[in-house]
Order: sequence, then structure tokens, then C-alpha cells
Amino acid sequence: MNRELIINVNPTEVSIALCEDKVLVELNKEQCQTGFAVGDIYLGRVRKIMPGLNAAFVNIGHEKDAFIHYLDLGANYSSLKRLVESRQPGKRPQRVEGMRLEPQLQKEGRIGDYLQVGQTIMVQIAKEAISTKGPRLTADISLAGRNVVLVPFSNKVFVSTKIRSNTAKKRLRKVAQEVLPQNFGVIIRTAAADASDTDIMQDILSLIERWDKALAEIRKSEAPARLMSEMSRVNTIIRDSLNDTFSQITVDNEDMYDEIKSYVHAIKPEMERLVKLYKGKVPIFEQFDVAKQIKSLFAKYVSLRRGAYLIIEHTEAMHVIDVNSGNRTKAEDDQEQTALEVNLAAAAEIARQLRLRDMGGIVIVDFIDMRKAPSRQILYQEMQKLMATDKAKHTILPLTKFGLMQITRQRVRPIAVAETSDVCPTCHGTGKVEPTILLEKKIEGQIQLLASKGCRFVNLRLSPYVATYLRHGWWSLRMRWMYKYKLRIKITADASVGMIDVNYLDKRGESLIVG
Repeated sequence: MNRELIINVNPTEVSIALCEDKVLVELNKEQCQTGFAVGDIYLGRVRKIMPGLNAAFVNIGHEKDAFIHYLDLGANYSSLKRLVESRQPGKRPQRVEGMRLEPQLQKEGRIGDYLQVGQTIMVQIAKEAISTKGPRLTADISLAGRNVVLVPFSNKVFVSTKIRSNTAKKRLRKVAQEVLPQNFGVIIRTAAADASDTDIMQDILSLIERWDKALAEIRKSEAPARLMSEMSRVNTIIRDSLNDTFSQITVDNEDMYDEIKSYVHAIKPEMERLVKLYKGKVPIFEQFDVAKQIKSLFAKYVSLRRGAYLIIEHTEAMHVIDVNSGNRTKAEDDQEQTALEVNLAAAAEIARQLRLRDMGGIVIVDFIDMRKAPSRQILYQEMQKLMATDKAKHTILPLTKFGLMQITRQRVRPIAVAETSDVCPTCHGTGKVEPTILLEKKIEGQIQLLASKGCRFVNLRLSPYVATYLRHGWWSLRMRWMYKYKLRIKITADASVGMIDVNYLDKRGESLIVG
């Protein structure tokens, strides 16, 4: 598989396209200077305790208060609280390495026993603000690196389940234990399987250094304040994805190019040559055929092979995908086999669309009905296989007897497809406009009223469509009205006028209709 990262930098946002074999599979957008990204660590202030929800609202500087549930405090919250309190001005600061850890929180506890209104709390963003909801927080803080995830207040070393070799697991545990201070644990990531001992040690030490800097900021800061920012979305994607399957990373901004090149040099020097600066006059997404894919793939209708297609609808509560065979079944006799083939093709596209649009929450897929249980099982297993490469946490349920598949997918950021439309001012969102025959009567009635008041000239400014209709033919409606009401009528076509809107003007261009 040939993978490319194409990065377009604008003054307001950075767009990152991940392509596999020239096909767009992921599109990430990072707003410039907006803050509040997943992984950022803040010193917040508790605003409200909600006993009924067993949760609290915390002010971290966002326009909406962030939300933290009791279970998100983490087992070692008491130790974190004592550490944060020791960092307040006038107190002797403690270090994690020398602390005696407090007893762990019980799962059945109440948040009111640990948080009070006005209290400062060290938190990390677990989920960005989505729609009307503020950010979701956790006090179970961790710091992610390329090879490991550092977990303060823990003495355990976990190894990714994707690393199967027992020899590799023993080596990685030994390397981590050699360098980890007391009261620090790590989760060793899959990428560490091919990393050297030195790289893993350096990764752990750099994360501990970042943790110490975040703690040092507490003494200098007053809540709400950001203590540590996660690295840019670009570098995060490179950190998590960069491997031997990458052929190049292309960026159209020199400053971003220098930043990426420096980061790649630090984590994988041999791949620094893959970073390229694009200087062409054609926009980078058009040059690499990404813009065309974005336009076609973010539509409501997504075409499949041989006439089949998907319909994708988004709501606040869930996403709904309908699979349609189009006209393909008409020429084929074996409906069960045809349905299976269409469903399998749809499953591949759906797995891609979930990543591409970053759809999260509940996804309901209405596949074409299949009567045989083996066919449904084949489709279910194929969907599991296709989704295995998706890094977002997800759960797939077998098809119901109605042919519906339920998928839940972790949502930590807003969906990539944003609603940029507005309600149509002509039809007011109904999709229907006033029929032409009624519009004709409405205009004639207004002309009759103006003529009865002594008006001898009227300029009708209206949409080109209606203007053409009124002027059509020798004995047009315009000519008939002029003859019938004894006044001169001028028709001006204006594309800026609504489809069924009409302006009645005099010779000076002033409106003849008041109010």
C-alpha cells in the first residue's frame, strides 16, 4: 500500500489529507489558534456540581463549561489533587516520584465528595466541544508519544495487544522499567515493536519532561489556564501513522514544511527525505486530485460500482446510511448473490466514509435484505475486517432480522462534514414554491391596483425565469396587461431577485409598493 500525506495550509485552518493508493481515506482539519484540542491539559475551576448526573461542570476558558463525570476523575484522583495543591503559591511543591500515593477512588463514589464549587482541578480534554456540548474532560491524565503513552501515578507497564511476540513483549517491558521513575507507568504502543531501545527510552524521558513543565505552569497560572498543549494535528497524525508504507509528505507552506521536517528528523531521521515542499501555482489539493474527491465523497449520495449507491443522512442523534442497488438487479437472476455483492461493495465504501467524514456516535446501516443466514454472516465478518484498521474505538453488531447493522464509533471531534447551507429564502426550507399560475394572478392583481391609483408606468424587476415567462410570445402576458390596464410595463431580469419575488419600481427605480 502506497500512503501519502498532503497538507494544505490556509490563514484560518490546516487541512490534512491521507491518501492510500491515491484514494482519499481521511481528511482532518485543524483550526488555527482555536485551542481546546484533545490531549490539552488545563487548570480548571469547578463551576457547578450535578449530583443527579454524578458529574460537574468546569470552567477551562471555553465559551461553554466543560463536563467531567465521576468515573472520569480516575482511580488516582486523590494523588493528583494533593500534587496540584502542593504547587499552589506559598506551598512546598511535591514531585510524583517521591510521593506516597493516596488510596484509589471507588467506582461507586459520589463526585460531591471530591469536588467543590470554586476548587481548581487539573484536567485533560478527552473530547472536543461538539454541537451544543462543551468539551468532555478527564482527570486520569496521560501523555502520548510515538512509542509509549506515559501514565503518572501508576507503576504498571502495559504492552499493546497487537504485539504478539512474547520475546518482544519481554524486551519492551524491560526497556521501560529501566528508565521509568517511581509512580510512573506506560502503555507501550504498537509502533514500539520496531523501535530501538534508545528510541523508547528517549520517548519516555521526553514525556516525563513535558509532564514536569506542565506541573511547573500551575504555580504561574490562575484558573482557567492551559498548562500544556498537545502537538499540532499534523504532527499527531505523523506520530501515529508514519511507517514504511509512506511514500511522501507534501505541504504547501514553508513554515509548516520546516516544522514537519524537524519533527520527522527527530522521530525517524531516515524518512526525512519524504517531506516535500510544494511550490506549484495550482492549489495543492487540485494538483493531487484531492479536491475532486472531497466534493464527490462529501455529498449525500455516494456512487458505487454498476449503478449501486449509498444515501448518507446526518442527524444530531445518529447517522443513517441506506444501501441501494440501483438498476443492477433487473438483469440478474440470483437476487441473493446480487444483494451480497452489492452489500460487500457498500461495506467497503461505508468503512471508508466513516474514516473520511470522521463520523462518530451511532451509525445505522440499512443493507439490502438477504434471506440466508450465511450471507448475513459473511457481510458481518467482512465489515469487522474492513473496520479493523480504523483507529477510532468502535463496536459492530450483527445484522438484525430487518437487515440493519448497528455501529458505534468513538467521536472525539466534530464530524468533518459541516452544515454550510442556510434555509432557502424562497421556499423557506419546504422545497416547494408558489405555482406560476398563482404568481401570474398575484402580479396582475398588483398591476391592476397600481393602475386604479393612476400609475402609468411600472418596472417589474424579477428573476430571469419569471421575466422570460412574462415576455414569452408576441401576445405575451406583458402585452396583454399593457393593453388591458392602459399603462406601460417594463420587465427587468435580475438574477439576485428570488425565484418568486417581484419588485414594482417607478422610472427613478423607487418602489411603488409601500410597507
